[in-house]
Amino acid sequence: MGDIAGEPLRLDWPVRVYWEDTDGGGIVYHSVYLNYFERARTEWLRARGLDQRTLRDTERVQFAVVDMNVRWARPARFDDLLTASAELTERGGASFSFLQRLTRDGEVLCEATVRVAVVDADTLKPRRVPPVVLERIAS
Repeated sequence: MGDIAGEPLRLDWPVRVYWEDTDGGGIVYHSVYLNYFERARTEWLRARGLDQRTLRDTERVQFAVVDMNVRWARPARFDDLLTASAELTERGGASFSFLQRLTRDGEVLCEATVRVAVVDADTLKPRRVPPVVLERIAS
């Protein structure tokens, strides 16, 4: 587990590969890995009591991926049971950075570094991280 100031900041989320995620040969499409990472980041927020719809409605903020570096190492296949992880590695004034991995039985299939910006829900311009978000991450 990674941490910033001693906080556990990683979440592992189980993912099953469905036929719709694959090509005709049963190999997961490269773009689907990004969907798995998105789900892990969403569940990472939920695990901290942060619901994105509520944040949009009450704090008027949303999250947008602004940078991503992905390395595919091994293929995932139809019916695999995988683990998608999201680990916070950096907090900025208006963004977060994550290390994300997709693994099968501990073997890394894909790894990404992802920077997510906090944006105003109305203008989509960058905004500072709301105090409620900082509190939930710190608790």
